[in-house]
Formats: sequence, C-alpha cells, structure tokens
Amino acid sequence: MSTKYSIPYGRQNITDADIAAVTEALQADYLTTGPRVLEFEVKFAEYVGAKYAVAVANGTAALHLCALALGVEKGLRVITTPITFAASANCVRYCGGEVWFADIDPVTLTLDLEKTRALIEAHEPGFFQGIIPVDFAGYPVDLEAFRELADEHGMWIIEDACHAPGGWFTDSKDEKQHCGNGNYADLAIFSFHPVKHIASGEGGMITTNNADLYNDLMQLRTHGITRDPDQLKRESDGGWYMEMQQLGYNYRIPDILCALGISQLSRADEGMERRQEIAKKYDNAFKKLGADAGAGQLSEGAKLLYHGLPSSDRQHAFHLYVIQVEDRKGLYDYFREQGIYAQVHYIPVHTMPYYAELNHYSDIDLSLAENYYAGGLSLPMYPTLTEEEQDFVIDRVKTFLA
Repeated sequence: MSTKYSIPYGRQNITDADIAAVTEALQADYLTTGPRVLEFEVKFAEYVGAKYAVAVANGTAALHLCALALGVEKGLRVITTPITFAASANCVRYCGGEVWFADIDPVTLTLDLEKTRALIEAHEPGFFQGIIPVDFAGYPVDLEAFRELADEHGMWIIEDACHAPGGWFTDSKDEKQHCGNGNYADLAIFSFHPVKHIASGEGGMITTNNADLYNDLMQLRTHGITRDPDQLKRESDGGWYMEMQQLGYNYRIPDILCALGISQLSRADEGMERRQEIAKKYDNAFKKLGADAGAGQLSEGAKLLYHGLPSSDRQHAFHLYVIQVEDRKGLYDYFREQGIYAQVHYIPVHTMPYYAELNHYSDIDLSLAENYYAGGLSLPMYPTLTEEEQDFVIDRVKTFLA
C-alpha cells in the first residue's frame, strides 16, 4: 500500500547552524581530540548541573568506563532493569561482573524501588555492589530514594540517563534534581545517537561530582595515559613525556562530533519544549481510548494504555512516547502499511539468549517487564514531527482500535 507518509519513531534535526559548526571544525587544526571536546564537556556539565563531564565515543563506552571506574570485576554483582537497551547490562559483563534484574514499576516502566530492595535483602549483606537505574523513555527515576537504599547497603549508582537530558524530578527538599547532575548517582551517562535529544552521530557523556572518579575516567578514556604533571609518578623526561598508569581504552570522541554536539546543545531547551507539546497532544487524544497509566495494566474492555504520566513533581524528557495495546503486532504491522515506523522498546534483556543462559535470576519474578513488553509500542516522538504527521498517527491508532 502506498502512502504519502514516512514517519519514523525518532529522527535527528540537523540545521544550517549545525552544518556550519561542523564545517568550521573541519577547517580547524584538530579532527580528533581538540578544544571542542573540552568545550562540549564544560557546556554539557553546566546544562545538567554536574561538576564534571567526560565526553566519549558513545553511550556504551560511557557505561563501560563507569563500570571500570567503580571497580566492577569478576564475581561482583550489579542490579539493573530488564526494560532497557542491552548496553545497560552489558557494561557489567564487559568487566566480568554478574548482572541481576529486578522487575519494573508497571506505571513508570522504570526499575521498581521496592522490588530492588526485596532482591537485595533476600541475600546476605554485600552480595550486590551496585545499581544501574534507567530513566526509561525519559521518565526521571527517583534517585533520592535509590540513593538511600544504596547507602543502606554500601552500593554505588550509575544513572543511565540516555533518554533523559533535560528531565528532572523534585526531591524531598522540594529541589529540582536534573537527570545526570550527580547529586544522588555516583556517575551518570548520556548518548548522542541520532534519535536522542542531542545528536552528534555517535558520542556519549559521563557526568559526576566526584573528582577522583573524573580523573580516573579521563585516563581510562585514553589508554590509561596521562600527561598531567600533577599525576605523573616519575620525573618528566621532557615536553613529550606521558605515562600509561593503567589499562585503558581508546574511547575518545572527535572534535568534529563535539562541534555538532555543542550546536545541538544550544537548542536543547527548544527541543524539550516541542517534545512536551507532542506528548500533551498524544495524552489528550488517547484519554478517551483506554485506561491511563495510573492503572498500570489494561483495564477490562480497554484496548489501549497510554503513559501520559503526572508531571507536577518532575519533567518527563520524552525521548519516547509509549503506549500499550492488546494487539501490538497488529498495530505495528498496520502502522508500517501506513508509512508509520513505530518501534518496540525493549525486548526484556533477561529473555535474550545470552542472559537467559546465565540463569542468575531464574527464581526472580520479572512478569511485569514481560507483560509490558507484550503490548509496548513507541509512537513517533521528535521535535520536527509536524502537526499533520502527528494527527495522522493519532488517526491511525483510533482507526486500528475501532
């Protein structure tokens, strides 16, 4: 069936200003690591409210370096959510650690605090070393509550905020806590993949308020090498001198990608405002079609569950706009016939053959994650989505459900 539309679930927005920024970088002295890397780090840290930022090759590299910096190694155990991209778990495996999963909150679709607590307390003290909550779809996790839990059991936190730059929640002191600001998580990571809020083609960022972790990450990013005179362990032989002090990686990001990232960052607030408008329109359209997210499951007779979540105490960043439907595959296939390329986020990580064969969690109830996956579908959500395109998506949902 032919259609005049071709609407993806996400899309980058490259402007003339972006092109000019990259062109200027291409004409400068540095193509790899240069002054724009530090400029991007400083501006991004300021944007999320963190003290330090380390730009790296991609979000997966960011996760790997975080796990290394926090000492993950063979035999150490870390808890994360099954509803995430596999990289949130893989970073632990890269270091030889064990990944365990706790179930999700059926309303927010993020790692459930009480189920995480129950998993921790079902084992002896010290059994788990860390938690990796994910701000799934852009919904900010209550990291204050997770921090209290982690501190109680001597655990660290990596916040996977790839979906949530610009998101925030309000803590118990009625203060806004921006995703990735480092006030409750030891480290946080972001991705600059093309469908994310800030697109640099590839790229990632780690943020933290911990100076020791920051210095370690700066080494790990570049083969474990430092040129900093204050960090040298031997007397310098001259201006060329550098030291490899640990086994690191080549996870650097080029100057040209940071030039694009800086330009994109300058429009981040504008993009967030547009995402909020799109989400509100979806919310209003779907209120009459089924149950709202407060139910946490499809109510009797309802064909759709939409996740227009209350936002008085937080700002949802809306990387994704997720609905759940009884006949998810039917709607997915119908959308494609209509030129709408919705996507599923995500296949539960614990069901992937690699993780299923590890079998650390065969006795853990992860049914809520599996129930969500059975019906979850991400609708088109990106700032350049037009009113006409969104109206078409909404109309196609209504037509299918009718």
